[in-house]
Amino acid sequence: MEIAEASGSGIIHYLPTEVFDGVVINMQTMYMSWLTMAVVALIVFAATRKAEIIPSGVQNIVEVFIEWLNGLMEGNMGMEGRRAAAPFIITLFLYLFVGNEIGLLPQVGAHFTSPTNDINVTLGMAVTVSFTVYVLGIMRNGLGYFKHFIQPSFLFLPLNLLEEVSKPLTMALRLFGNILAGEILLIVLYMLAPWVIPDLWIGFSLIVGFLQAFIFTMLTMIAIAPVFRAHH
Repeated sequence: MEIAEASGSGIIHYLPTEVFDGVVINMQTMYMSWLTMAVVALIVFAATRKAEIIPSGVQNIVEVFIEWLNGLMEGNMGMEGRRAAAPFIITLFLYLFVGNEIGLLPQVGAHFTSPTNDINVTLGMAVTVSFTVYVLGIMRNGLGYFKHFIQPSFLFLPLNLLEEVSKPLTMALRLFGNILAGEILLIVLYMLAPWVIPDLWIGFSLIVGFLQAFIFTMLTMIAIAPVFRAHH
């Protein structure tokens, strides 16, 4: 309700639209999600269109990020885990990174927001991470993967289930809260002091956007890692 009120007052625009009876979609979130995916696709296309042995330009930047992520994946999930999860992890990071920063674009002729300022997006992504962990766990260890829910004793089942629910919830709320708060503060700063101070905050927010993408991605790696440890 508070978010809806903020949207109505012009602070945050979600553009809620009822598409069916009782089914409401935040169209602003949809537009920004599509824009984010388009930007990620363009970056990847530009990096691979004329790939060279000695990279330069966009290819060099993208390869630096991929090598960095590969190092993190091997350090947390091992070689086997990196091979299995690399496409998902890299795509996730690129979407988060671009999505977190896109809300900082100048509001000229269009209202730009980060898709990750909507709890529906961050919760959906966190649930997707959990689902991916289950799929990889079953693929690598069969249904025996779920035996960790009753370890070290069957009595721990309620606590383990509670932990399993709290992980995606905290991941979603952390990302959502940081991005939404940053965008609201930026709008308020433009209202109070339209010069210099908002520009400084944008610089800080660019770093925050990267850090939040990094944290969410790292938590995803940490969630996937036990699948491959259990397999061995």
